[in-house]
Amino acid sequence: MSCTLTPHSFESLTSLWQDPRHRLRWDPVFVLPCWLEAWWRAFGAGAENYLCDVREGDDVIGIAPLLVRDCRASFIGSADVCDYLDFIVAPGKERPFFTFLLDQMRRDGVGELYLESLRPDSTALTRLVGIARDEGYSVLSTLENVSLHLDLPATWEGLLHILTPKQRREIGRKLRRLEEAGKVEFETVEGPGAVQETMHVFLRLLRESREDKAAFMTAQMEAFFRSVAESMAKAGLLRFGILRIDAQPIAAVMCFDYNGQVYLYNSGYSPGHAHLSAGLLSKVLSVKDSIERHRKRYDFLKGAEEYKYRLGGTETPIYNCRIVLA
Repeated sequence: MSCTLTPHSFESLTSLWQDPRHRLRWDPVFVLPCWLEAWWRAFGAGAENYLCDVREGDDVIGIAPLLVRDCRASFIGSADVCDYLDFIVAPGKERPFFTFLLDQMRRDGVGELYLESLRPDSTALTRLVGIARDEGYSVLSTLENVSLHLDLPATWEGLLHILTPKQRREIGRKLRRLEEAGKVEFETVEGPGAVQETMHVFLRLLRESREDKAAFMTAQMEAFFRSVAESMAKAGLLRFGILRIDAQPIAAVMCFDYNGQVYLYNSGYSPGHAHLSAGLLSKVLSVKDSIERHRKRYDFLKGAEEYKYRLGGTETPIYNCRIVLA
């Protein structure tokens, strides 16, 4: 059956996501329509939108969430704020989707396809790379970074059993010291009605925690974070964790909860409470909360920070891929 290409708006893409008739694999969380639209509004200036689907007859077999700048196509997204990216493809339809898409992009004058933030299990790496080589295109994949994740056991005690004796003692000692400092509360916030107030607390703690985070959080980046938070909250996917001592917020985590997996997107803490390990313990309590809600995986996302290993994280390599179409 011959294929056709259909351009999309973000609104029409949302309709596809919400339509259960399609067998598309919407994974990871950073390819959801609400996320793509928030990124485009913040950072898409000067790019041509190449957001489209490929169809066999009336069946959508895949979606290309792409943009084009200077004859170079890439994902709608960027490595600094999108930890994983991928195409959205119906299982079993990868070859017709990618074969048609590559040929159509070449016909449209796209000279190169440059893809960032690819997990080893991404459709781009597991299928597109081989298909592109079969079609005679030049392909180069390079290691970009690593991410760490934790497969969650059924109970908190099960997690402690997974950790080394040293790690267990360290977490226990830090939690006891925190409890001795005052009344401890770990509040989770997930409703859209509380986003604005919670974001204010979260952004303040993020900026206070490290100079590089304060520099990163420009006015443009803050607008993006607020937009993403509002969109993801409306979709029921946002979850903040606020750690308080005697009702005072001392640390916060911003997470996304999607398909049984919790993504730790960013965090911050009060430097005045660094002696209480406020930053680390906000993540510990977020992991505990995820276990209690029966989630299967806690994803610390990109970066090889030491605390991720201390909490039992396992490395996954993250790649970039360049495909020459010209």
